[in-house]
Amino acid sequence: MSLPLGFRELGQVDYEPTWHAMQQFTNSRDANTADEVWLLEHAPVFTQGQAGKAEHVLFPGDIPVVQVDRGGQVTYHGPGQLVAYLLLDVRRSALGVRELVSRIELSLIDLLASYGIEANAKPDAPGVYVNGAKIASLGLRIRGGRSFHGLALNVDMDLQPFKRINPCGYAGMAMTQMADLIGTPVAMSEVSARLREQLVKHLGYAEHTTLPGEIPRLTGVPA
Repeated sequence: MSLPLGFRELGQVDYEPTWHAMQQFTNSRDANTADEVWLLEHAPVFTQGQAGKAEHVLFPGDIPVVQVDRGGQVTYHGPGQLVAYLLLDVRRSALGVRELVSRIELSLIDLLASYGIEANAKPDAPGVYVNGAKIASLGLRIRGGRSFHGLALNVDMDLQPFKRINPCGYAGMAMTQMADLIGTPVAMSEVSARLREQLVKHLGYAEHTTLPGEIPRLTGVPA
């Protein structure tokens, strides 16, 4: 695509302000707005998708549950998990939603392969899996032909909160992470850099840019 893909490295940020900033960015963009990917980590939070069923939140305890406007059921975000929010003009890219999801999954599969981890996607359950255990979740929202929300890759985190929910609506789903599969500590900055490379490649961008590491401040735009 002719416009570059811009990346923002945001560090650890709270969930709700970031979600509302994504909504505002999506509502305010026009045909000339370049696509962006926000790379970040969140403080512990459960997020419940639009069609999420309350029974899949088992015992959240002290971790907040936020009802959001993405697809899918409940999932967990926390430190040590790399989140990428994909703010893309899907219409401009001429990709169908299923093709977009497949390309995001392939980006993750190739990233994991670069660490010697063999992963796969499932046609009936979005995300990426290693030997049946989920290592990355995927949930998008398309509004006006533009996407927001995105993916979450388990890098080196506390997986115990996943036992407080039925991840993505599947009771007893096994979760895994890169650090356990590799057996050594994993540098988040390196994983983030490799994900950037794979997204640029698989989403078909000719070039990419590094944007300031802060959420764009937009005023006068309804969420």
